[in-house]
Amino acid sequence: MNDLEKKLRKPEWLRINLGNNDNFSTTGKIIKGRSLHTICESGKCPNRGECWNRKTATLMIAGDICTRSCKFCNTKSGKPLPLDLDEPAKIAESIRLLGLKHAVITSVDRDDLPDYGSLHWANTISEVKKVNPEVTLEVLIPDFRGDKECIQKVIDTSPDIISHNIETVERLTPFVRSVAKYSISLAVLKQVASSGIAAKSGLMIGLGETKDEVVATMKELFSAGCTLLSIGQYLQPAKKNIPVMEYFPPETFSEYKHIALNIGFNHVESGPLVRSSYHSIDYL
Repeated sequence: MNDLEKKLRKPEWLRINLGNNDNFSTTGKIIKGRSLHTICESGKCPNRGECWNRKTATLMIAGDICTRSCKFCNTKSGKPLPLDLDEPAKIAESIRLLGLKHAVITSVDRDDLPDYGSLHWANTISEVKKVNPEVTLEVLIPDFRGDKECIQKVIDTSPDIISHNIETVERLTPFVRSVAKYSISLAVLKQVASSGIAAKSGLMIGLGETKDEVVATMKELFSAGCTLLSIGQYLQPAKKNIPVMEYFPPETFSEYKHIALNIGFNHVESGPLVRSSYHSIDYL
């Protein structure tokens, strides 16, 4: 084994316990019983065990086939199936059955649709709020190709947090993200923040970025109005995805959290296993 291979062996602090207790099983049954999708499964999230054991999950709407093929993502890509018009009701009822106080909803990209799935998004949020009026809600949205009218449809439903992930630094964006543009992601967040709704974003490290680039990205996010931030270690979900360039110790994430809070962010989750919806309720 050469030095590079030794360096890139997954370190001890990235060991994952998926868990398997009654709450884990119950959550899985509710999701599968309604033919729903979760980013917990399709994205191979390292926190699935912890979240499912706590009867929480990030529900994914608009199917499980994405029209994009970002090199970091394990979600299936290709030609999606037609939208399930009953899905908003299924999502709302599942949130009720899970007994959630706080729910997170995300979706695949639907560039095949004239409105990029924005009306389906709005219908889902509205139905969730009608059935679960006491539940707080975070939505992790795609960029809708930067279409302001589509973004506004989501804003008009008034979720508590609207999140859109910048994913990586500007220099690496064309390599890591198949369609999305760095400037458009910033514009999405700016439109959200301008509406008065809390804007949140997520950043992965370990793709070859520098510290200066990470700090610059945080500053640009904050300038766009983003006040909530997650920072996590990129983990290669499958052989088809780009490899990890570097594993960072917990101390690096603590340092980035300190820098982000000094920049002015209201809340930051930063750690090797942090993902965009991890401890989402703590952002409120």
